[in-house]
Amino acid sequence: MDNYDQLLFTPTDIAKALAQRLKRIRKKKKVTQYQLASRSNVSYASLRRFESTGQISLESFIKLSMELGTIDELRELFKHPVYSNIEEVINDVN
Repeated sequence: MDNYDQLLFTPTDIAKALAQRLKRIRKKKKVTQYQLASRSNVSYASLRRFESTGQISLESFIKLSMELGTIDELRELFKHPVYSNIEEVINDVN
């Protein structure tokens, strides 16, 4: 993602998109909000707020992701370095 792409999305936009993705996964697995909240030890109110606004603590987001089986995707975030040029690649190898 370059600097121009970053201007197209606000943090709120991204948070709402993540909430909708987890909501789709929850519904595909036929899990109610109440069931997911109970199983993940995230309050029902927090889950409802997350699905409607995208607002949630990182720890609660991780708990929901673990319960829905998407934790491996989170664990892969930022795992691989992003290079701006060949010199950075060479310096990282050394």
